[in-house]
Parts: sequence; C-alpha cells; structure tokens
Amino acid sequence: MEYKDLAVNPVCVVLQLIGGKWKILIVKELLKKEMRFVELKKNLGCTAKVLTAALKEMEEDGLIVREEYDVLPPKVEYYLTDIGLTLRPVIESMQKWGKDYKKLRKLMERMK
Repeated sequence: MEYKDLAVNPVCVVLQLIGGKWKILIVKELLKKEMRFVELKKNLGCTAKVLTAALKEMEEDGLIVREEYDVLPPKVEYYLTDIGLTLRPVIESMQKWGKDYKKLRKLMERMK
C-alpha cells in the first residue's frame, strides 16, 4: 500500500495493514519464529489461497519478508521485518485485552 493510500486516522492505518482475521494471526505466529508456508497454513487453519493473498499484501506493505532458498525441494520462509516486529506490543495488548474481556464477560453472565 502506498503512503497516499493510507488512512488519515492512525487506528485506521493499523486496520488497513493488519485488519481482518488472518493478517493479525500471521503476525502473531511470526512473532514466535520464522515459518514456512505449510507451517503457517497448518497453525492458522486457513486455505492456501487466503494465506497466499495475505502474505503477498503483507510483503508489499513491508511487514514480512519472503525468503527463497536455492535448494531442492524449494524452500521458502517468512519472517517479520523490523517494521513488522514493532507490532509486538500491539498484539500483546490485544491478547491481554481479549483475556481480560473474557473474564469480565464470564462475571457478567454469572450476575444475570
């Protein structure tokens, strides 16, 4: 995505780049370690088509690197760029918020 296409609102920029179910989960997985396509697909449980599209967009946006190795059989690994790694606190905050919300929701339902 080019700079001119980015939203004015910073929160909207984040949503443009990692909004939706799969991109955010890809970031979460790649924060653990670099991964091959098959490993990402297995961990996420999405289709190859969806994963391919998301990875391509994230590479174009400078969030991940697709590294091809000159070996047989072909080997490709994905990892976060320095920019992609800056999403760690965002993901950690989301995980904390989700955990906290689940606890609160459970309490709210008990009070009914």
